[in-house]
Amino acid sequence: MSKQLTDIVIDALEDIKGKDIVTLNVSDLTDVTDTLVVASGASTRQVKSLAEHVVEEGKKAGFRPLGIEGMDGAEWVLVDYGDLVLHVMLPATRDFYELEKLWSVRPDDHTATEE
Repeated sequence: MSKQLTDIVIDALEDIKGKDIVTLNVSDLTDVTDTLVVASGASTRQVKSLAEHVVEEGKKAGFRPLGIEGMDGAEWVLVDYGDLVLHVMLPATRDFYELEKLWSVRPDDHTATEE
């Protein structure tokens, strides 16, 4: 389930121009989840839209989130799928919390290279 869901999440984020998308395999660090996906949105409106689009695309494939947090303020929205947790953040919020550094693993970068 986790690989299929990860692909759906990343594709949905890329569909509406999510930025700096990374995946973190944290299965050796915690029993709570296997994968974290972290992405940035340029505004609170985009952060909220990114999270909503991921949820919509996930539902089409049969994946329903266990919980969604942060939609009101939309500086940081968390979508919990159990095996995968998505964090969509404003760049300043992401810089402040440094989740990638907190989990101390090397992220897989899914940002498309510009030509």
